[in-house]
Amino acid sequence: MGRPSFGRAEGPRTGDRQPLPVLRHPLASDMRDAVLHPPQAAPARYRHFRLTPLSGALGAEIDGVDLANLSDAAFHEIERAVADHLVLAFRDQALDPADQIAFARRFGPVAPWPYARPMEDYPELMELVSGPGDINNFGGAWHTDSSTFERPPAYTLLYCVSTPPVGGDTSYANQYLAWDTLPDGVRAALDGLRLEHSTAKSFGDHARAKGSAAVTTTPVSVPPGHEGLVSVHPVGRTHPVTGRKALYVNTGFSSNFEGRTEAESRPLMDALAAHGAIPEFTCRVRWRPGALVVWDNRCTLHYAHNDYRGHPRIMRRAVVEGERPV
Repeated sequence: MGRPSFGRAEGPRTGDRQPLPVLRHPLASDMRDAVLHPPQAAPARYRHFRLTPLSGALGAEIDGVDLANLSDAAFHEIERAVADHLVLAFRDQALDPADQIAFARRFGPVAPWPYARPMEDYPELMELVSGPGDINNFGGAWHTDSSTFERPPAYTLLYCVSTPPVGGDTSYANQYLAWDTLPDGVRAALDGLRLEHSTAKSFGDHARAKGSAAVTTTPVSVPPGHEGLVSVHPVGRTHPVTGRKALYVNTGFSSNFEGRTEAESRPLMDALAAHGAIPEFTCRVRWRPGALVVWDNRCTLHYAHNDYRGHPRIMRRAVVEGERPV
């Protein structure tokens, strides 16, 4: 089977509202059409480091650069590389918290995240700690960071302090490919539609929102004024650097299409979210201490694998402010 099928929604129109398109939910048994993100097969050559693509969809490892002592010329090449490959993994980086913040600031203003306790003395960083007894991990669903914000983060920079003996990888999915491979009729019908992204959807009923140490060592705590936070963003957002359109739907925060109920929205949202995480759109990063990964939230999803029960995992995260999606 190739691309998912497309049809028109059945049922009466409501006023001048067009019916939502119908997208068949991808099945595990589906055969996928071949895809390729072109920079993965023909990466640019760089003067200041070596770059090795991670998959045909996105991602690259960078070798031969010290992020704590980085020239402006080398940083400009990193900016070019992340625009091409969406996710960059740097190995063997000895970064203290101040080094990580300084590198993150080269991409733009670094914003504290209001839903968890920041690192002591470093309010722009938070530690993501998984303990041996944890049931849930942090980020264990396909999502893009903080799409509930009016101006969601442009980049996330995650640094590995310690890892379990096996497991704890992070997967990423290319949402340019997700948008481009939608059936033509679905893509045309989605152009101009907007989705509500809700804090209550992600944190309202989850045990972590109640600060439950029984399920995770890094609990989420929703501050006053954020319980009902909702932002409305286009389903297909245009990247401000590349000019390409990416699917901007995720199971973590997307709650309903603008002007529609959740019940009306759910079938299409679920199908789009599943489409965005098709394996051919992904790469997987294996962590080890000293690794730093930077990814572009405007055109990727990510998923933290929760396959290391009984072992600790410690990461440090910084997020760079973005712009309002268009």
